[in-house]
Amino acid sequence: MHFLNKDIEFPDVSTASKEGIVAIGGDLSPRRLCLAYKKGIFPWFDQEEPIVWWSPDPRFVLFPEKLKVSKSMKQVLRNTDFIVTLNKDFEAVIEQCSKIKRDGQQGTWITKSMKAAYVQMYKLGYAKSVEVWLDDQLVGGLYGVDVGNGIFCGESMFSTVSNASKVGFISFVQQSDYKLIDCQIYTNHLESLGAEDISRAEFLSYLD
Repeated sequence: MHFLNKDIEFPDVSTASKEGIVAIGGDLSPRRLCLAYKKGIFPWFDQEEPIVWWSPDPRFVLFPEKLKVSKSMKQVLRNTDFIVTLNKDFEAVIEQCSKIKRDGQQGTWITKSMKAAYVQMYKLGYAKSVEVWLDDQLVGGLYGVDVGNGIFCGESMFSTVSNASKVGFISFVQQSDYKLIDCQIYTNHLESLGAEDISRAEFLSYLD
């Protein structure tokens, strides 16, 4: 296992473990995070753990042209009272993402240090948020990192009202110019919207 030090560098992702772990340690500085994303690596760790850097194989992604919108969701999108915005309240979105309870998870991997790091990434123009509002209340949203080259790496989403996060995600995909949305690891929810597995090598080819 590769342990990072103060140097801003990562080992080649081909050295990752079977689970996809590339390295442990280091920091969450913007320089390191930007380098990580450009190499197809992202941080994911629980509170009280050291920083763990991942590059899974296969990689779960969505090609916008393959987005699936069910008939019921098309009706929701047509008749909805939701209002979707971009980058209007990044800090509120990441805070809600850290609080939402998820099946099979205890606590949150969006720790104070993670929130601070991604807020800084947002202020530098690398991270983006999507907000979903209902009656002037924030009821859903998502955030992630714009890696450049037409790729957006989604980090987390939340919803306090039925369909809110779906409306936000679908609207974002349909209205953006991205050629690939990185969903990182498999979820039933995103598979239902058209996300699929591709090899790590193919994913890296898009980054290059």
